[in-house]
Amino acid sequence: MRIDGECQCGQVAYEADVDPGQVTICHCTDCQRLTGAAYRVTVRAPRENFRVTSGHPKEYVKIADNGRRRMQYFCSNCGSPIYTTGELEDAAEIGIRLGTVNQRQDLKPQAQFWCSSELSWAQDLRSLPRHDH
Repeated sequence: MRIDGECQCGQVAYEADVDPGQVTICHCTDCQRLTGAAYRVTVRAPRENFRVTSGHPKEYVKIADNGRRRMQYFCSNCGSPIYTTGELEDAAEIGIRLGTVNQRQDLKPQAQFWCSSELSWAQDLRSLPRHDH
């Protein structure tokens, strides 16, 4: 599936070919802090199927709990997290942050990881009042 997307301010944009079956949720504490949210949703793409089409994302290197270096790319203007990748064998794949994908309604998560770190309320939102705006 061909996707495209951009950060909140539009300064950084990209396009990619992804497998819609490669959408995951991560509940780890690193992802909670990096997103400022209860979890992170990512769609994976092979590096050769991803390209930045405008702008120059800023890089932040995070050493993961497993010791691996993870490069986090975000917009230096608005701060939107855009994608991540790693080194060595981890460099073959790009993890695109779903909130930046224009076609995000068509990409449904297929698995969850680090569920031991999930916030207790994260899976139970149906009882909350709902508003359209």
